[in-house]
Amino acid sequence: MAQRAQEAGVTALFPNTQGGKLSADGVQALLNKYVAKAREHCVTLRAKRVSPHVLRHSAAMELLQAGVDCSVIALWLGHEAMETTGFLSS
Repeated sequence: MAQRAQEAGVTALFPNTQGGKLSADGVQALLNKYVAKAREHCVTLRAKRVSPHVLRHSAAMELLQAGVDCSVIALWLGHEAMETTGFLSS
């Protein structure tokens, strides 16, 4: 099935079981599954909020702290202008 999606020109970063684009609900379900598993072994994670948005923000901040240019991070986040990336432009 993934081959059919490739042939149709679909290039999903996170493919679903049919090879197409994973939905937002699918991302959230997978994240919940793995966070629950991680919380079994990591006590400090139990008190933390984990969501796709938190992971996106954390990744952007790691890139910023590693010295990646703000404009590159803004593009990676999908922002068309630096002004829409508030935490990066301050």
